[in-house]
Order: sequence, then C-alpha cells, then structure tokens
Amino acid sequence: MVRVKIKKLNENAIIPKYAKPGDAGLDLTAVSIDFTDKNYLTYHTGLALEIPEGYVGLLFPRSSVYKTGQQLTNSVGVIDSGYRGEIMLKYTRDVNETERTAYKPGDRVGQIIIMPYPVVTFYESNNLSYTERGTGGYGSTGV
Repeated sequence: MVRVKIKKLNENAIIPKYAKPGDAGLDLTAVSIDFTDKNYLTYHTGLALEIPEGYVGLLFPRSSVYKTGQQLTNSVGVIDSGYRGEIMLKYTRDVNETERTAYKPGDRVGQIIIMPYPVVTFYESNNLSYTERGTGGYGSTGV
C-alpha cells in the first residue's frame, strides 16, 4: 500500500476512492468547471496531493466520457511527485455535439492511478540488439 497525503483546497472536494475492489484508478470528482472557450473545459477537483518521490500520478478519463463528447486534452495527465498544486483535468469537446452534455460539479470526471516508475539513464550505442520485429513501425504486426 502507498500512503499519499491529500489536501482539500475546497470544502466540497471529495477524497478520491476506488469504485470497486480491484479497480486501478481512484475516481476524481469535480467541484467546479471553467469554460475556457467553446472547445475547452477545465474540471477542478479542489484537491492537492503529495505523491511520494519515485511515484507518479497518471490522470485518465473515465469510461463514461463517451457520453459527453469530450477528450482529455493531453491523453494522459502526468502529476510528478514535486507538484503541490490543484489536480485539474482539461477536456476538449466537439462543438458540434448538441445531444451530449458536460460533466457537472459533483460528477466523477476522471481517475488517477499512482504508481512507481524506474529512474532511467540513457547511454549511447552504435548497435542495438536484434529482435524479430526490428525496425517495423506502425501497423507492422498487422491490423
């Protein structure tokens, strides 16, 4: 188990929790929304975290996002262990969407997964090991 300090920046903030046993992501709830312009929405969680060194917080949309016509702008948000600001999720939405609506304050707007990461050191080499795939890129293994 990893212990993470959390600070409520808003009295209505909800501490993230797992929806079901075995879930990887803890649900994040909106306390307010900024409509930056017709294409972007920023959901404020009213929470700040102290993620332990050696860990990272990864922000993902929930599967219910399909009902809103929105997409997380950076696909996956990265919260580094040194960040102490508010956890926010910025979404873009299809302005032509008329039937779907944005999340509202009190709705679960995303999820966070906190996990360890390795410290990587690159070293230059003129040769890389052989693999069956080799330099095959996009679609090289089939559809």
